[in-house]
Amino acid sequence: MATNESTEAKGFYKLSWLQRFGFGSGDLAQNLIYQTISMYLLFFYTNIYGLDPADAATMFLVVRLVDVLWDPLVGTYVDKHNPKLGKYRSYLVLGGIPLTGFAILCFWNGFAPSLVYAYITYVGMSMLYTLINVPYGALNSSLTRDTDEITTLTSVRMFLANVGGLCVASGIPLVVALFAPKDAEGEAIINTPDAASAWFTTMGIYAIVGMLLLIFCFTQTKERVVMDEKDMDDVKVSDLWTEFVRNRPLRILAFFFITAFAMMSVGNAAGSYYMTCNLAATSDQLAIFMGLGSVPAFIFMPMVPAIKKKVGKRGMFNIFLTIAIIGMAILYVVSVVPSLKSQMWIVYVAQFIKSTGVIVATGYMWALVPEVISFGEYTTGKRISGIVNALTGIFFKAGMALGGVVPGLVLAYVGFNAKATVQTPFAEQGILWLVCVIPALLLGLAMFIISKYELTDEVIDKINMEIEKRNH
Repeated sequence: MATNESTEAKGFYKLSWLQRFGFGSGDLAQNLIYQTISMYLLFFYTNIYGLDPADAATMFLVVRLVDVLWDPLVGTYVDKHNPKLGKYRSYLVLGGIPLTGFAILCFWNGFAPSLVYAYITYVGMSMLYTLINVPYGALNSSLTRDTDEITTLTSVRMFLANVGGLCVASGIPLVVALFAPKDAEGEAIINTPDAASAWFTTMGIYAIVGMLLLIFCFTQTKERVVMDEKDMDDVKVSDLWTEFVRNRPLRILAFFFITAFAMMSVGNAAGSYYMTCNLAATSDQLAIFMGLGSVPAFIFMPMVPAIKKKVGKRGMFNIFLTIAIIGMAILYVVSVVPSLKSQMWIVYVAQFIKSTGVIVATGYMWALVPEVISFGEYTTGKRISGIVNALTGIFFKAGMALGGVVPGLVLAYVGFNAKATVQTPFAEQGILWLVCVIPALLLGLAMFIISKYELTDEVIDKINMEIEKRNH
């Protein structure tokens, strides 16, 4: 017992399962809100709200440019201040309520097709999301230094994040269909302006549940590994660039974030177009396909700690990124061979294989963020968790920006027409590029980038022990 207390006194804390699930509920909450934005906002803008795809793509790019300026300010502010409710967790409550409101307003067509209204609500939502996401990311590294505990925390977090992803991917089409008008055959109409109120109601339900989960996360987390406020007085916005230049593991992880999130965002944004346009799928089939993007998490994320111990970080990334590419290749073949195109079960299998690789590889990468924070603390003496998470947030959103811009530009290039019942073969081919080809190329690039990451478990454990000795 004394040994355990001694270990915990040095920052290597073990958390209860309630605390682990409490922390993970924060990502579940954010996914209910932001995954809905990521997967369906472009579809809503073009098919329900009435924006031109090129205008929507430009807006997605502009919003991300705003984030480039906003995220460092948030990260610096978070590092320099200690609110009474908690250095990091307080923002879950303070930002959660306005985020809920803006997320709901993004799916309101009262001013359709006003581009100004779309900009105001989307920019506001994105800025508030940063105000929660940056300190939430920093919260992870404040709970413990224990690498095994962080791996478990990340597994629980990604498991719950994918619960949110499943609720969004499969649930959104079903809930929208529940409130949407029906055609003569009784099939829900979810892709026309007539379904606007159904989308608004659905986002309202998801956003309010998300806010309640953020409050639960706030109640179950305790910050233990936090530097004194006096040690952070000289933290400034320029530290973001300084840290990026001198912290090589951080640079590698940042570029991995760009490619990984670009890959996910492009595929997610194109999924609804692929099913409704290329395969003429029903709302139920769309729900199954999108849901399979999250289902593998419930099978494989609990196995991540054991897999990592068996094959190591690099081996795990290589294995699962390769699995994802194989799934995309199968999906492409199914889509271009006429005799296979009608076999929806093969489409589902390909989506499951692709999602298995994507979920594990992109889920575990969040466990590396506390490592690069510790590496920075080891080399500089400053634990600037907020700034590091702001920096990873910039690259994460840069990837998300590509996920919004690339689909819009490709759809405009291939002549996609939201009002047409049947798309041209060239438009269908462009959608297939977005679902399979472009994400596969990005995955190959991501595999090369992460191969350069040098912080093994042995190295990072040694660094954390040295930091604790120095602090005491």
